[in-house]
Amino acid sequence: MSLYCAIGSPETTLDSERLNALLIETLAKLGERNNVLVLPPDQTRAHSRAGDLTRFAWQHYGDKLKAILPALGTHSPMSASQLQHMFGAIPLNLFHVHNWRTDIETLGEVPAEYIHEQSEGLLNYAWPAQVNKLISRGNFDLILSIGQVVPHEVIGMANYNKNVLVGTGGREGINRSHYLGAVYGMERILGRADNPVRSVLNYASDRYLNHLPIVYVQTVVRRTENGELAVCGLFIGDDIDCFHKAAELSLKVNFEIVPEPLKKAVVYLDPHEFHSTWLGNKAVYRTRMALADDAELIILAPGVKEFGEDKIIDRLIRKYGYRGTPATLRAVESDPELADDLSAAAHLIHGSSEGRFRITWCPGHLSKDEVEGVGYGYGELAAMLDRYNPHTLKHGVNHINGEEIFFISNPGLGLWAHQSRL
Repeated sequence: MSLYCAIGSPETTLDSERLNALLIETLAKLGERNNVLVLPPDQTRAHSRAGDLTRFAWQHYGDKLKAILPALGTHSPMSASQLQHMFGAIPLNLFHVHNWRTDIETLGEVPAEYIHEQSEGLLNYAWPAQVNKLISRGNFDLILSIGQVVPHEVIGMANYNKNVLVGTGGREGINRSHYLGAVYGMERILGRADNPVRSVLNYASDRYLNHLPIVYVQTVVRRTENGELAVCGLFIGDDIDCFHKAAELSLKVNFEIVPEPLKKAVVYLDPHEFHSTWLGNKAVYRTRMALADDAELIILAPGVKEFGEDKIIDRLIRKYGYRGTPATLRAVESDPELADDLSAAAHLIHGSSEGRFRITWCPGHLSKDEVEGVGYGYGELAAMLDRYNPHTLKHGVNHINGEEIFFISNPGLGLWAHQSRL
């Protein structure tokens, strides 16, 4: 097991030229490779700089890079324009689409006894270690898993083996891992590199991924003093060490402790990145530990047009809504269809305030009836954008017409909390 590159600090800035040089230097250490697969994230993680790193790998390997499989998880396939925007000049015929319902193979199983132990007795099912068939049957001599380590609602800290076992995983594995995190408690997991969901994935990767030539390329991204984004860390290795080092740095630059619980937060969702509440509810996940009781969270979402990116999940969200953990658990017990799509149930739990604070959604393409039908408050987007202009607000505390708000321009880039919630 090797750690090939570990560079970064809260003050570091790695520009494109430096990232390219570090990656190529690392790839040279691996020796000759002739059949290479790359697993980057999709456009929802464009800030990771995985698009650039994938392009650098393609430029290095040339025709030895045989395929690129974006780790979609349950997300919609990337369009040609999205691929070109994120990955540049890479030929589109190199990209494959991951279908989490059909394109998978089960490599092994984490026993129910282990899930029962990790969930503190709350759950008692086995967990299948599933990956896309291209990974398990492609006979690649190098699999580059590229992505960003950042606080995450399901897995505590994103990336490492999650990119493989969830990002290119199957329906049952995704459902059961998400539900484990939700039932155990999102606030007990957020920002923690070690937690029950990660333990399950580690159990699986140690036993069922060891034969695969996976090398993890992990970035950490910080916000600079002038509000721009910069890569401040690059960690490359073939075991958990590179992840732990990246997670340690991420907590220093992506975890913001607010001095007082927030009474009103306004979160903007970039329309190029967020098209559904399935993704956009990062605005809820990443701020909930910073929000005061009876606070209001306003979500400005000009690109949001649906609840779930998957048609079945979208229908289940519309049917049951974001009504808190007890209501969702009752629905799982009474409806076999929801019990069969546990990632949807997990999302309903994650996206609820549990009645503790108010959530006002301001979507560009969903009606008032649709938004209120799933249990949220509705705000008219144009009026809210006029009042809370995301292009003039600064990150953090702002004073507008006599009220104090806390503004976040992209919830996917961090985690906010008050000390009382930790």
